[in-house]
Amino acid sequence: MLSNLKAFFIFASMEKVAFIINPFSAKRNYQPFLTELHAKVKTPLYYISESILGTDDFIRNHFSEVDIFVAIGGDGTISTVARNLINTQKILAIFPAGSGNGFSNETNFSRNLDELLEKLKGKKSRKIDTFTINGRLSINVSGTGFDGKVVKEFEKTTRGFKNYIKVSLKTFFKYKPKKVKFLDEKYREYDGKYLMVNIANTRQFGNNAYIAPHASKSDGLVDMVLVKKFPITYSPLFAFRMFTKKLKDDSYITYLPVSEVEFKVNTKNWHIDGEFNKIKSPIHVKVQPSSLNILI
Repeated sequence: MLSNLKAFFIFASMEKVAFIINPFSAKRNYQPFLTELHAKVKTPLYYISESILGTDDFIRNHFSEVDIFVAIGGDGTISTVARNLINTQKILAIFPAGSGNGFSNETNFSRNLDELLEKLKGKKSRKIDTFTINGRLSINVSGTGFDGKVVKEFEKTTRGFKNYIKVSLKTFFKYKPKKVKFLDEKYREYDGKYLMVNIANTRQFGNNAYIAPHASKSDGLVDMVLVKKFPITYSPLFAFRMFTKKLKDDSYITYLPVSEVEFKVNTKNWHIDGEFNKIKSPIHVKVQPSSLNILI
């Protein structure tokens, strides 16, 4: 009797929840999630995304009847869903199914459907910051330079952490730093050549690689991380510090907390939340404080 009652409340709470599945995430194996969902939720509302535009249309068509949209995929999928929910009372929830899952790690979502269903039943949420790069939404970490090139090459592989490391090492040795020129006088001292420039709303890329260990998603700021090309002998220390949350300002790394910043960089290759993008300079980064509602 008690188990049936619990099931009834879960089913009832799912009436205003929609699940959006990226079929290309999790090595294109979303069927186990869908099977488990059907076993635990009566007639769930879900959409297997065929494209970004398809996801946008699905959310638009169900916007009035749904309170919580659950993104099943990686950071790119989450960002696609999130951009439809910015500055609304709708809530974003996540079932991580990507290769890095940086944003879901930072917002305490796991690959446990029972845990997610309990959170959905509670419907508790909080507001976090997002930011834009020339008007394009980012919720986690975005970057250019070496970072953007790695993502471009990584998208040609079958993904996965091992492939990311292989692509990173191959790219590192032949990559030439990019010139950065700030348009605001107060940042001119930081003009120079950098291996990579990252804009961090949260602490990590994914896979627990903490590029900005002191970044906060609710302080109205992003950490701009400027990394000069370093010798190969510095690489083990850089990696150790990144995976142990100990990266800090030194002769190769500079952290600039900003709410808004403009600069030029001589490359168009960017990644936004892990997805490759072409963005032309000048670059305008702007934080949108408390703009996204996240399930907790």
